[in-house]
Amino acid sequence: MKIRKFLVAALAAVGIAATTAGGATAAVPAPTAGSLRQYDISATYVSGLSSGGFMANQMHVAYSDVLDGAGIFSAGPYDCAQNNLNTALYGCMDTFMARKTPAQLEQLTRDRATAGKVDPVANLSGDKVWLFHGTNDSTVKAPVNDDLATYYRDFGADVVYDNTSASGHAWVSPIGPNACTSTSSPYVNNCGGDPVEEMLTHLLGGVNPASSSALTGQLVRFDQSAYTPGGSPSAISMGDEGFAYVPRSCQSGASCKLMVTLHGCYQYFGLVGNALMDKAYLNEYADTNDLVVLYPQATTMTGNPRGCWDWWGYKSADYAQKSGPQMTAVMNMAKALGAGATTTTPALPAPAGLTATTTAGTAALTWNAVPGAASYHVYRDGTRVNSAPVTAAAYTDSGLTAGTTYAYAVAAVDASGTVGTRSGAVHATTTGTPATLPAPTGLTVTGTTSTGASLSWNAVPGAASYAVYRDGTKVNGAPVTAATYTDSGLTAATAYSYAVAAVDASGTAGARSTAVTVTTAPAEACVTASNYAHTTAGRAHQSGGYAYANGSGQNLGLWNVFATSTIKQTSPGYWVTC
Repeated sequence: MKIRKFLVAALAAVGIAATTAGGATAAVPAPTAGSLRQYDISATYVSGLSSGGFMANQMHVAYSDVLDGAGIFSAGPYDCAQNNLNTALYGCMDTFMARKTPAQLEQLTRDRATAGKVDPVANLSGDKVWLFHGTNDSTVKAPVNDDLATYYRDFGADVVYDNTSASGHAWVSPIGPNACTSTSSPYVNNCGGDPVEEMLTHLLGGVNPASSSALTGQLVRFDQSAYTPGGSPSAISMGDEGFAYVPRSCQSGASCKLMVTLHGCYQYFGLVGNALMDKAYLNEYADTNDLVVLYPQATTMTGNPRGCWDWWGYKSADYAQKSGPQMTAVMNMAKALGAGATTTTPALPAPAGLTATTTAGTAALTWNAVPGAASYHVYRDGTRVNSAPVTAAAYTDSGLTAGTTYAYAVAAVDASGTVGTRSGAVHATTTGTPATLPAPTGLTVTGTTSTGASLSWNAVPGAASYAVYRDGTKVNGAPVTAATYTDSGLTAATAYSYAVAAVDASGTAGARSTAVTVTTAPAEACVTASNYAHTTAGRAHQSGGYAYANGSGQNLGLWNVFATSTIKQTSPGYWVTC
């Protein structure tokens, strides 16, 4: 019995430990069969726990044109898993394996936005984001949650991060049935405070007290097939039915907000019933704050035995993009309720008096303030350039090319985030001489180690030196005078993008070369884990009840969660004992 309990805990990896909820009486109204209908929705938010937290972040990033903010209990940054289960388990929940840095995931997000696979990243600037991680939560480790906070802050989001609670891995509510430090079904804990109020206050800008009376809204049970690509929820690991709590005020035509709430693994309706809908403490705030709450439902399928939302690619390689089948289905539901509907709020007028003063690498802009403006967007050649809100009627754009003309425009943004009319364009030409040296050709990777990469390229006539860029940022402090460079201090088994530009005698950099991508060699660091964990991580295999190191075939001992061994990788796929 002890072994069985330990294995259940160990196998709770892509989500949460497996225990079935009890039969507590629900205060949430009994569901009424119906369909989703459109309400007067003025703003839409997304929230979730664990796999639902990863999914909430994916939704927010992919549909930032529609979603206004996110509340996330215990999850990591956008597409942390990189379509790989082992990375999800050991890099994005535990931290045995290397994972991409927030900066690398931010660049991935920008690239996808440019390709139209997610909405423009500029939308995230100023969005409200509330994050929570408990000190007794070892399911998704603290550094992974920290990466999520960094990711959002780097895009200019308004982030509140509560990481001081003693909670285990759970949604935390003042009516949660579990003790604060628990990590067990139905994964709703009570830690004595009200994180739900804190989350909603940050996202909505303030809330009325939760209702202490019987709920007066309606819990609608609807057929999810109407919103699922292909019409088959089970084909994409979603349940047949979803739920939406609609307050009486919203049913009567009041202007309301929408919260999309995504359950965690082992927390779907088919396993725990209405436990999350009953104990999350969202409906109590919904009744007093004109808030519709949508509860979509995932379920189990081959490759997803715990009923998780797809955040590692078990169903589709597009799982984190707008084309992802689960993403599409949930957004279809939100839009059916009124998310993203055109508002009639009049836009602020275009700022007047836009002027620019330049240097060789900057343009300093000023304009007349617009009454009612909470901030401003600044556009260079039609693309927004400010990631953080600009609250003054002035902005300095940097990193420009000497002797180059740029077109600038500005728009005012009101307190709701509605962007007003853009100003007329002002053309500004930076001082100095424009770059004349051509881009270097023949950029190649001549060697890699676990911490470095060596590059070479064809020399450019007239070049006094070269600038080397890693992931878009110059990395050489001193001038590089030869057509070779070795970059060091890198992370093992990580992909980097490099480009090179020639620099003339005046210090002006020319055009950058075509980028090349290099992946550093795996680290030879020793890894200590159970023999069972070694096999699930791809470091070993099992035969006849014993574990053997991949490549070398060295016997590591019994294949179970108790026997441990220490091994290292000396070449791709070749592991030996330390």
